[in-house]
Amino acid sequence: MKDLTGTKIPAVKFNTRDGHSWKELSTDDFFKGKKVALFALPGAFTPTCSSTHLPRYNELYETFKKEGFDDVICLSVNDSFVMNEWKKSLKADNITMLPDGNGELSEKLGFLVNKNDLTFGKRSWRYSMIVNDGTIEKMFIENEEPGDPFSNSDADSMLKFVNPNIEIPKSYTVFTRPGCPFCYEAKELLKKNNIAFEELSLNDHFSIKTLVAVSGDTKVPQVFANGQRIGGFDQLSKILK
Repeated sequence: MKDLTGTKIPAVKFNTRDGHSWKELSTDDFFKGKKVALFALPGAFTPTCSSTHLPRYNELYETFKKEGFDDVICLSVNDSFVMNEWKKSLKADNITMLPDGNGELSEKLGFLVNKNDLTFGKRSWRYSMIVNDGTIEKMFIENEEPGDPFSNSDADSMLKFVNPNIEIPKSYTVFTRPGCPFCYEAKELLKKNNIAFEELSLNDHFSIKTLVAVSGDTKVPQVFANGQRIGGFDQLSKILK
């Protein structure tokens, strides 16, 4: 794949679905006069794209904003209906979806690849790039190797390139149960400190067996930061102080 740093984004038009009507947008609508973090991936609802690539960009949206970005865009060779439903299912409200349904932009950029072995047809190669007023300032391209490589087009890598001294917010997860006062206090404490978190509720998202397997305890809340167990409300309070 060719590094296109320093070149302009090709002119392409896209058919997007806005509510119950069609809306035609161009590359100018997405990139002109803006500093954009764009990440491209093979397909909506696919494993790595759904579990890691898109969610992390969505999670770190405010950090991108603080670093001077106007928007974070996800490109995939999928139609607008699919992209909109995927965004909805992942609650990725911070992400702007770019449905390159015909693969026209991907092809003009040189990143449209054949995925016939997976019965996907033609899809985008996985990469990311910083685009400033329509000009590509930096690209992060995954290595050309078998499978679905994912090592340098992630959100963290782009942010660390933009600001090597950046302190990227930790990823918090809170295991709770309905009606638990300490769970409520833990969540309020995180909100008070402007810390975004994912909440997993007993019976809705996990069982007691799962909680024990993950934390070694049956008590809630159980708070994790970047996969490391912090503990309950008291331990969280001490750390945040």
